[in-house]
Amino acid sequence: MSELVNLAALTEQAEKLVAAARAAGADAADAVALRSVNQVVSVLNGKVEKVEHAENDEFGLRVFVGDRNAIISATLGADVGELAGRAVAMAKVATADRFAGLADPALLAREVADLDLLDETPVTASALAGRALAMETAAREVAGVTNSSGAAAYWARGGLALVTSHGFSNAYETSGHGHSIAAIAGTGTAMERDWDSSSKSHLADLEPAEIIGRRAGERAVRRLNPRQVTTQVGTVVYEQRLASGILGSLASAISGGAIARGASFLKDQLGKAIFSPSIRITDDPLRRRGSGSRPFDGEGITTGALDIIEGGVLTSWLLDSATARELGLVSNGRASRGTGAPGPSASNLLLHPGRTSPEELIAAVGTGLYVTDFIGHGANIVTGDLSRGAAGFWIENGEIAYPVSEITIAGNLRDMFLHLTPANDIVFRGAYTAPTLAIEGLTIAGR
Repeated sequence: MSELVNLAALTEQAEKLVAAARAAGADAADAVALRSVNQVVSVLNGKVEKVEHAENDEFGLRVFVGDRNAIISATLGADVGELAGRAVAMAKVATADRFAGLADPALLAREVADLDLLDETPVTASALAGRALAMETAAREVAGVTNSSGAAAYWARGGLALVTSHGFSNAYETSGHGHSIAAIAGTGTAMERDWDSSSKSHLADLEPAEIIGRRAGERAVRRLNPRQVTTQVGTVVYEQRLASGILGSLASAISGGAIARGASFLKDQLGKAIFSPSIRITDDPLRRRGSGSRPFDGEGITTGALDIIEGGVLTSWLLDSATARELGLVSNGRASRGTGAPGPSASNLLLHPGRTSPEELIAAVGTGLYVTDFIGHGANIVTGDLSRGAAGFWIENGEIAYPVSEITIAGNLRDMFLHLTPANDIVFRGAYTAPTLAIEGLTIAGR
């Protein structure tokens, strides 16, 4: 296997790209150099089905000539001088963009925090296969499980270097470990499927494969013999692992790009209450071992935790430099960057927990839907309208009563945000984290 990641080599490549762009006539430039290594082992019916290993080396160079810019990307090792000259030639004929440009030098990171994002524990293909097989075995040992759709285990490692012509040069590495499985219960037309997974930056933080497998099997069995419900308006409780989807909708709606285009149902809500006063939502790019953590953003800016929602009030958009300029604001360090142009995005979003347990939250609902699975992506960020297929369990007398399926839930995100109540259960599964949520006033469409 070739060398995993060499941050010094990545930084040197990015520096050469910026220097070549300036030599070719660019007024300013920035470059990212990236390397990623990924390995996945999939198993099915007790046998290894597939072993995949991928290594990618690439870079992106952005050049500015006056108020015009262009981006070019290629694999590492390409002719730097030729590509830089081509990028400058492209920029000279590009459409003018007065908002594009490098980040304000005053905002650039002077120190880069160690966020412990890299786990150097060696992982072999046989170890990955062992974890995947253990998951599938544990799932199939659950009474009522008849098969699996397969299990997989993976590890990944990557490095990014960012260099700008106005003085920023830094790099960092990340790692990822995970495993997942989908279990099948029942037979024929009465089959039900469910899944479970765990992913972390460090191998030691993963939930054991056997627990993941057993839980996936138990979840599948629990869904057997579902019923339908009559169409009604009521309260929907989002299972914790689905609740983060609410944060995804919020992040899209407050992206500086969507706001600048006027393509968000929240475009006129800055400084206004869009949640109940008890709700607080924080974006923190500097969380140690966080799935969305980054010591600096895609333009070299470092900022700490930002309360996007405080006391229910929307306090900020997610901004990179370009969208901040367009909106007459200042970047808050939320630029995300691959080999293309930076764009605003959240890092680690957290909807802070409430005071009641999930059981108490469900008891307070009385009658409603506890949703554990969604089908499709039904949120319209321009209007806020949401409609999604769902399955889960019916709540009666404050308790989980029986499984239900073939349901559609519908509402508007503006109303959903205002009528949302969080439980106190927080588990950091990914970049977006929320507790179990109860949302009042949704249409539950059944038979």
